[in-house]
Amino acid sequence: MDNTPSEIKPKPESTMLTHCDVLVIGGGPAGSTCATLLAEKGFDVIMLEKEEHPRFHIGESLLPANMPLLERLGVAEEIKKIGMLKLGIEFNSPDHDHVSQIEFSESWNKELSWAYQVRRSEFDEILFRNAASKGVQTLENCRVRDIEMDDNHAAPIRIRAEIPIGQTKSFEAKFIVDASGRDTFLANKYKTKQKDKKHSSSAIFGHFDHATRLPGDKEGYISIFWFEHGWFWFIPLADGTTSVGAVCWPYYLHSRKKPLDDFLWDTINLSPQLAERMTHAELVSETYATGNYSYSSTISHGERFIMIGDAYAFVDPVFSSGVMLAMNSAFKGAEVVEAVLKEPAQAPVRLKEFQHVITHGPKEFSWFIHRVTNPMIRELFMHPRNVLKTKESILSVLSGDIFDNPKIWPSLYAFKVIYYLSSLMNLKRTWAAMKRRAQNIRDVDSAVQ
Repeated sequence: MDNTPSEIKPKPESTMLTHCDVLVIGGGPAGSTCATLLAEKGFDVIMLEKEEHPRFHIGESLLPANMPLLERLGVAEEIKKIGMLKLGIEFNSPDHDHVSQIEFSESWNKELSWAYQVRRSEFDEILFRNAASKGVQTLENCRVRDIEMDDNHAAPIRIRAEIPIGQTKSFEAKFIVDASGRDTFLANKYKTKQKDKKHSSSAIFGHFDHATRLPGDKEGYISIFWFEHGWFWFIPLADGTTSVGAVCWPYYLHSRKKPLDDFLWDTINLSPQLAERMTHAELVSETYATGNYSYSSTISHGERFIMIGDAYAFVDPVFSSGVMLAMNSAFKGAEVVEAVLKEPAQAPVRLKEFQHVITHGPKEFSWFIHRVTNPMIRELFMHPRNVLKTKESILSVLSGDIFDNPKIWPSLYAFKVIYYLSSLMNLKRTWAAMKRRAQNIRDVDSAVQ
């Protein structure tokens, strides 16, 4: 006799299929954006989110290039209500007795002069509910477990998903959009995910009350603090809390021998400049830790699927590029889906454009990310000069203006030449930094093995 209480018995697997044109895996910024655009184009779209909104997520700092995308989705006013105005960036270095503050208005495109800091639980929910209002069928607490996709294009794609209490739901779709974020569903399924060995990193972070912010219209700046083991972010939010976290070499996080809360405070104290800003701060959230920050997939699409946002690639968040890259890839991804399902002759062209966009963004940011702890990059950011308009071009990159602005590239190449020449002129420091990075990478490889 089965004595399992009836209210917690697993429900039997559903035998009914739900059909759609496009199934989107993941209800974050990438998934919600792509789903919304496809619904507006007249497609029958289902979006599955493994959690329930609002849910915690890190990555609160947007870029100016996000703003036109939010306008096109019709959510700009809602985001404004939850956002802290962000006009610039502050850099702090332990090797310098001054701070470096730069504003987005100094970039090439003066229209991209501001952005927001946002609490991601609120931001993501706005995008998710907006998708539902545009006709997307949204399901929360629904985790995709398996996909059957064969070479017979006449056969629909089968998707099996799990909902609470062990019940499963089945779907059939013509096309799959993988926006599963760092779960990287399809990259794991096809074993195409590769870690970025040039920049393995870990992070520890939390939310604080009563952290000291910059005065006046600089209150919403994101502040970056370099320290011995990596760098910190300091992101003020509109509700008075501040997101503070450290991105560091994995060996440092592995050295922890005390509770996460205490370890985060000890780490903050390694940066006197940040510690001063945190004198009266109080931790008001759980402390989080994560690793294996940077990766990419060796493929971004197949004949009946695409990977967008973090499902394809994730890079170190030092320049706050994540949400912008995710949403931008979703816009291009929606064009691919439309072409495949409505105008197959145009699909190769759209896929080529999509491939360029989804690889170009991480590539351009990664050049700086791979060198962010290098003393020469630190020197150039702490003493920004507009030689050959290099400052305007760097700020264009930091604004996210890297897709449709050909003006920036000559000056950006000039900046890289200046960096390499400076590194050669300071060979001793450069060599020491290279040796340390190489040792850190070896430490990571040893830990993995």
